Amino acid sequence: MWWESGVRARAQTGVLTLFAELPRLLMTALRLSWRADRLRTIVIAVTTVGGGVLTAFGLLATRQILVELFAGGPTPQRVSAALPALAALAGATALRAGLGLAGGYAQNTLAPRVDREVERTLFDVTTVVRLDAFDTAEFADDMERAFRGIDAAVAVVQGAMNLLAGLVGLLAVAAAVVIIHPLLLLGLLVATVPGAWASLRAGHQRHQTYIAGSVRRRRLGLLHRLMAGRDAAAELRSYRLRPFLLDQYDRVMKAETSIQLALARRVTATTAAGSVIGGLATAGVYTLLGVLLLRGQIPIAAAATCVLAVQAAQRALAAIALLIDRLYSDGQHFSDYTGFMTRASQFLPAAETERLVEKPDRLRRLDVSGVSLAYPDRDTLAVDHITLTIHAGQTIAFVGENGSGKTTLASMIAGLRQPGTGAISWNGRPLDEWDPDGLHARIAVVTQQYHRWPFTAATNIAIGDITVEPDQQRIETAAGLAAAHTMILALPHGYETLLDRTFAEGQDLSGGQWQRITAARGLLRTADLLILDEPSSALDPRAEHALFQAIRNRHGDTTTLLITHRLANVRHADHIYVLHQGRIVEDGDHDSLIESGGRYAELFHLQAAGYLPGGARERPA
Repeated sequence: MWWESGVRARAQTGVLTLFAELPRLLMTALRLSWRADRLRTIVIAVTTVGGGVLTAFGLLATRQILVELFAGGPTPQRVSAALPALAALAGATALRAGLGLAGGYAQNTLAPRVDREVERTLFDVTTVVRLDAFDTAEFADDMERAFRGIDAAVAVVQGAMNLLAGLVGLLAVAAAVVIIHPLLLLGLLVATVPGAWASLRAGHQRHQTYIAGSVRRRRLGLLHRLMAGRDAAAELRSYRLRPFLLDQYDRVMKAETSIQLALARRVTATTAAGSVIGGLATAGVYTLLGVLLLRGQIPIAAAATCVLAVQAAQRALAAIALLIDRLYSDGQHFSDYTGFMTRASQFLPAAETERLVEKPDRLRRLDVSGVSLAYPDRDTLAVDHITLTIHAGQTIAFVGENGSGKTTLASMIAGLRQPGTGAISWNGRPLDEWDPDGLHARIAVVTQQYHRWPFTAATNIAIGDITVEPDQQRIETAAGLAAAHTMILALPHGYETLLDRTFAEGQDLSGGQWQRITAARGLLRTADLLILDEPSSALDPRAEHALFQAIRNRHGDTTTLLITHRLANVRHADHIYVLHQGRIVEDGDHDSLIESGGRYAELFHLQAAGYLPGGARERPA
């Protein structure tokens, strides 16, 4: 699955490839950090380098202290001679601690800035891409991976900073060892590399096991939602599914536990092998130190300092190996983010030019000329070469069976989708030649698939026009037109009731109540063109009557485009277009279409028959 792409890449990667990828990952992290906050990036760099220098200085000061203490002469005299180096070591230790605090603070405060930077950049793109982007499975998959990349961004930056700090510290130890005796550097490598290899190898084993367990984890995630989620809670209790689901959980977890125990044995064997080899190598280093001491090539103080250096290097290299392992996995996830940002550019609207700065004036005429559109992976056209004209103040209706292209055509008229062929013009000028914000300000859309925004009732209506400050009287007027005002007042906090049950004191609404809120949102805006796509599919008869009365009262003032399957509600439309398989097969007013006895008349009589004695059997000829 996509969320395992980072660990899968790690599981398929050898140690040499890991090191080859390090420079790219480090540069990516540094660029991201610099873009998020330059000052904190500089602070981290300075404290990291300063800490490394002070580490080397501390080892050399330790060596000098030991030289003075192991020198000949009375003890008080030797202690006095060591005091300057001891004071220098104390100062270096204190300063290094201060730099560590400063660097830690800078890194902790950098993290939320990095998170905001990458997340805001992603939302800048996802909120502006064309609507057709969401029709492709590839875009959806890329976006899901990109969100995992957001989580990895902070880990990449922090991992890179910690890795650089570890590398600087390791180099500082190596430099100090070279100063003491160059031959000891080889011994240092021999003593520390086995442990680092074991750490990387153990990480490889963990990742391989993780990939192999993807099906089990998905199954466990499903069981978690079924047993602890709200959606399945009622049926779980109604059908007494608790024993069944717990048995399923026990079976999956039994297999998972066995695999994790086997992994623990393999990891323990690997780390044990690394420890044994590292221990033998360390013994070899100590033997080398003994030989050098016996030959008089290094003083005893230098040998003691080297022992400390070896121990510090082993700890640093073990930490570095773990950081490299994690950085590579997180880096692969962040690459998904950057890849999405690159691929999403093909769905961005055309760049605004000088011809787009003009805002459209009030609608006089809207022309649809030979418009077609096909969805991805579909062999047939959703809208097939449609031509029509809408004049200001008219009420136009699109009717037809499911899948006939009504919603797709309306979305193109609203400027939400771009036609594959043909053009749509506002007052004689193509939609894409008007200022987009100015054009959308003149169009209000009540969508068939409305979203239940997790805001208060007032805000749910007010977002219908965010170009002005919310006005309570205006909000209540729109709610009244949509038969929602009384319903909202009955909520615990009226218009200030939060419409989301997942928060304290939040409320949920029925489908019909939500549809009233949605209709009020569309009626709030004083738009030239009002598009209503199935605005009453979930409304009760009283609410439906009130909504369509409000729509009829706007006749002549607002151009209305209505899509509905309830044909009684389009009888008063100035012009009705009947769509079938993406084409207009009939058009005219209600009376002329009934008289012609075509598809519209058939659908109308089918519905009308349901209200007559005997039902469909009484359907007129």
